[in-house]
Amino acid sequence: MTTEAASNGAATALRTSAPAESPAVVGRPAGRGDSSPNRRRRLPQGNLAFSTRGRLRNLGKHVILIVAAIVMIYPLLWMLVSSFRPSDDVFRAPGLWLTEAHPENYATGWNALSSPFGTYLLNSALVVLGAIVGNLVSCSMTAYAFARLEFTGKRWMFGAMLITIMLPIHVIIVPQYILFSQIGWINTFWPLIVPKLLATDAFFVFLMVQFIRGIPRELDEAARIDGAGHPRIFLQVILPLMTPALATTTIFTFIWTWSDFFSQLIYLTSPNVFTVPVALRAFVDAQSSTDWGAMFAMSVVSLLPVFIAFLVGQKFLVKGIATTGIK
Repeated sequence: MTTEAASNGAATALRTSAPAESPAVVGRPAGRGDSSPNRRRRLPQGNLAFSTRGRLRNLGKHVILIVAAIVMIYPLLWMLVSSFRPSDDVFRAPGLWLTEAHPENYATGWNALSSPFGTYLLNSALVVLGAIVGNLVSCSMTAYAFARLEFTGKRWMFGAMLITIMLPIHVIIVPQYILFSQIGWINTFWPLIVPKLLATDAFFVFLMVQFIRGIPRELDEAARIDGAGHPRIFLQVILPLMTPALATTTIFTFIWTWSDFFSQLIYLTSPNVFTVPVALRAFVDAQSSTDWGAMFAMSVVSLLPVFIAFLVGQKFLVKGIATTGIK
């Protein structure tokens, strides 16, 4: 009995002292320390396949973007190369390979017309400056009225304003020309500047209205409690917060007015008031040979302000569009 009890006690002690495997350890899935060959072989192959597909997808996107960029930028590069070619070789060699450079095309084009080309650049700058100031002042005030004021016929007026966006300029150019001719403004810059002071660009009004609607009305109410009226609220509260929308309006107005050809051709008839687009048109003469090299050289010069304006204001342009809800 004593021997048997001792044996049973020894067996119980051995069972108690033996480390029992935890269910968590037994049922634990193979992790990083798992030396299973299937585990080591399965994960790298999956990651490699996923990485390869992702790289091929990104490579395909980049190739498509590069090809599209080359197609879009090719005319610009061709114009730049043609500005260094003689006029006789411009259309004989449509490629981008330049065998002989003629930088004198820029000097010839600068003095080819009745006035130096700098005169036309200055005329365009005056028209652009007047258009920018007019749009900033008139469109911002109109947008504030539509976004913050309550008056009779507000919805109908706002809808009529939006409808004007769909009207092409050819529909209104004839009555405008008759009106300005009776006033005596033909062959002056006033027909190109004065309409901007009357908020005729509905696109910018709509853009600013959307931006102002995103500004909390609590700011207006706080200013009104302090005794501020609508002029003070507009100038000291709303206008400082409209910097992105104002910058977007400035950039678009600059680009559209600088490159506007039709309106400037209609109203400007004297060479001394020609703007850049009309002056470039003067290089093409149907009765004599056209100096294509000089014309392309001045075209490159006329594009430099547009590129500079876009590069400087690109950040404000993207921010202004993104914060107005126009997607």
